[in-house]
Amino acid sequence: MSAEGAGPGPGPEPGAGPGPLCPEHGQALNGFCCSERRLVCAACTGLGGRCRGHRIRRAEKRAEELRNKIVDQCERLQLQSATITKYVADVLPGKNQRAVSMASAARELVIQRLGLVRSLCESEEQRLLEQVHGEEERAHQSILTQRVHWAEALQKLDSIRGSLVDMLTHLDDLQLIKEQEIFERTEEAEGILDPKESEKLNFNEKCTRSPLLTQLWATAILGSLSGTEDVRMDERTVSPFLQLSDDRRTLTFSAKKSKACADGPERFDHWPNALADMSFQAGLHAWMVNVQNSCAYKVGVALGQLPRKGSGSDSRLGCNAFSWVFSRYGQEFRFSHDGQHEPLALLRCPAQLGVLLDLQAQELLFYEPASGTVLHIHRASFPGPLFPVFAVADQTISIVH
Repeated sequence: MSAEGAGPGPGPEPGAGPGPLCPEHGQALNGFCCSERRLVCAACTGLGGRCRGHRIRRAEKRAEELRNKIVDQCERLQLQSATITKYVADVLPGKNQRAVSMASAARELVIQRLGLVRSLCESEEQRLLEQVHGEEERAHQSILTQRVHWAEALQKLDSIRGSLVDMLTHLDDLQLIKEQEIFERTEEAEGILDPKESEKLNFNEKCTRSPLLTQLWATAILGSLSGTEDVRMDERTVSPFLQLSDDRRTLTFSAKKSKACADGPERFDHWPNALADMSFQAGLHAWMVNVQNSCAYKVGVALGQLPRKGSGSDSRLGCNAFSWVFSRYGQEFRFSHDGQHEPLALLRCPAQLGVLLDLQAQELLFYEPASGTVLHIHRASFPGPLFPVFAVADQTISIVH
């Protein structure tokens, strides 16, 4: 038996009464078994006892050790309490004051910057409205000038016609043959030209174009996904070289043609294209596409009559009159329509691509939300309902919603 400080302990203090007894042997509990972590009597550690051979310490020593640990813990708690009290008294008031001060400065910064933006917007609004008014006045003056001009021309033509009718009525054959004024009045009438279409008489809508307004407008719409459409792919159109996710928002390119796709009249059978399941004929529409994982993709709009079959240009996005797309190939970006490819100089590869289709203004806009940059604007008279269209030849692209 291993025992530390074994032997009879001091007797109980006067008036303390007998101590607890071992429930197994009925003897005084005067030791502590370190192995079983319990009080033991002499019989527990003796021959045949369950704690024989264990490390035994006198109960008084164990109690003294615990008292010392309690004292140490109390001192640590006291120090911790003092630290917390000091922190609450000295640090938190300063933190609170700094938070109040920084919040006030932040408010002033927000108000100042939004004030500048508001002032800039008001100035831009005034400038554009003045331009609209000026263009309206110019067109109005041009129309008034034309009215005066053609009123004089009508008056002159009436005079010439009256003179010729008078000759026809009052001159006999010989007089009519000798009359030279007929030729003079005829030549005068021929000098008055017929009206022709002139751009000067039309209101020039370019007066409302503003890069600042366009950027703020695009940011306002695409800055909140609540303003975007819930665009999904039409699985009937998805190329067999593409895999469509279960939620119909992600396209993944595969170099191997899938045999699982049943061919149909709507499906693209060669180019890795897909149309959305919705089209737009009026109003303003926006959607966002995650393109950060792909180095070869096309995003844009297309007419429903876009051909689906074959490897020719008539079914290749951007190479026909049915599609308008923003595309990336490696580090090259461009806008394509009807075989015309316009290179775009981008400072970095966009991770997301926003598409805005304003059918009232007949504008198609591509936008990078991260930098607030308008990448390209195409203005055209779109001939019919437009479907969001996608193509990917590297990795994946996904519609953000």
